[in-house]
Amino acid sequence: MMEFTHETVLLHTAANELNIKPDGTYVDATLGRAGHSRLILSQLSDAGRLYSFDQDAEAISEVERKFSPLPANWTLIKANFRDMTDSLAEQGVTGVDGVLYDLGVSSPQFDESQRGFSYRFDAPLDMRMDQSQELTARVIVNEWSFNELLRIFNRYGEEKFAKPIARQIERARAEKPIETTFELVDLIKAGIPAAARRTGGHPAKKVFQALRVAVNDELGALEQSLGEALKMLNPGGRIAVITFQSLEDRLVKVMFRDASSVPDVPRGLPVLPQGMQPDFHLVNRKPILPSDEEVETNHRAHSAKLRVIERNAEEAD
Repeated sequence: MMEFTHETVLLHTAANELNIKPDGTYVDATLGRAGHSRLILSQLSDAGRLYSFDQDAEAISEVERKFSPLPANWTLIKANFRDMTDSLAEQGVTGVDGVLYDLGVSSPQFDESQRGFSYRFDAPLDMRMDQSQELTARVIVNEWSFNELLRIFNRYGEEKFAKPIARQIERARAEKPIETTFELVDLIKAGIPAAARRTGGHPAKKVFQALRVAVNDELGALEQSLGEALKMLNPGGRIAVITFQSLEDRLVKVMFRDASSVPDVPRGLPVLPQGMQPDFHLVNRKPILPSDEEVETNHRAHSAKLRVIERNAEEAD
């Protein structure tokens, strides 16, 4: 088995929670640099299948190069995971035994300065995970209205200084277009009081997160994809989701809760009628967190949360 060179968060924990069957069909919805995919694949027999998704052409190409030739039971699919049902149908797959999501931007995307994901590098305002799409961070920053900027900074970044930051951007772009990450960082700093800038990490972190989420429609894609994955899951199959921000974790928590909850029934009903039991149950009531050791060796793990849901096995007649 090849060595993992990318520090994949909750690597073994997430794969273990999938409860992998050697001959099962599995989906890695977020290929990245293939950390989780390779571990899942190592637990499959030749009869098992793994389909790995990524909308980033560079990620697909790097994995194909690094692990060539790919095993016959491993298929890479360049697509947004929101298109999971249609993409798998093209492969003749209508049901799966497990789906794994490792959300957020991968470390290589942050480290490639020209992609514009990071406030640590001066680069064009881009932030596209799929380089073929038209919407970029530059378009949002320069063309979206003040109210739209305020909405995404509040909703996707939970930035309490969203209004003054949006005003700084509005004034600056009236003079000339805002082109680079460092130009935007300076405007964000100008919109935050000096005392607030001295605490709580980098002052641009929340706005950059908000822009990335908006550029890639991350929450919309996640909601659509999770809904499709729940429908495709075979009895006894599991979905495991690793999140790194509260917005994503809240969405996953609510969707999993709704799927595993009993519908409203008359008070005092002693037994749920057949057909009213939920189709799913939560494998863990509370999210699984990385160990202290993992957080020490991989800083990216400090905010990670893993939630797992399982489709109930079909009852025998």
